[in-house]
Amino acid sequence: MQKLSENVALIVIDVQNGFDDPVWGDRNNPQSEDNIARLLATWRRAKRPIIHFRHMSRNPESPLYPGQRGNEIKEVVKPLPGELVIEKCVNSAFIGTDLEERLRRNNIDTVVLTGINTNHCVSTTARMSGNLGFNTYVVSDATATFDMKGPDGRLHKAEVMHIIGLTELNEEFATVIDIENLLERCR
Repeated sequence: MQKLSENVALIVIDVQNGFDDPVWGDRNNPQSEDNIARLLATWRRAKRPIIHFRHMSRNPESPLYPGQRGNEIKEVVKPLPGELVIEKCVNSAFIGTDLEERLRRNNIDTVVLTGINTNHCVSTTARMSGNLGFNTYVVSDATATFDMKGPDGRLHKAEVMHIIGLTELNEEFATVIDIENLLERCR
């Protein structure tokens, strides 16, 4: 088992109050925020780099629109003073931000991705991260997603969307790992 270096960035993507709004539908992985909090505690103790992302929806009807409670990061994973929070308005944390530049400037070549939604913002960020040459981990039980309707109108359950999203990433763009195995690599 490969141990993680001290210079591995934990990236927490869009864990915002607005994702508790019923508009999103049913969700999987109800323990994901608690698992992210465990990872944050581990990273903080080790003084490893942490980067939080907050989605700034351009749609005034969205629960993630700036200026409302839904746009705020959830209390359970709230950034501590001095922890970096980067705002984005598209799926990838690399588009329209200085994430890549910050990682390279700080000689960070490995990232651990967590957050909401597994098959949207987490997946898009993981794909770009892998394509940019970063060693990328996605923590399967520290991500979550929602039921989705397909183009044919059929409803696909959140857990199925989650598994498919992780399957598409694994061994192509990222290493998909659960929290216990990741924490073991941190010891």
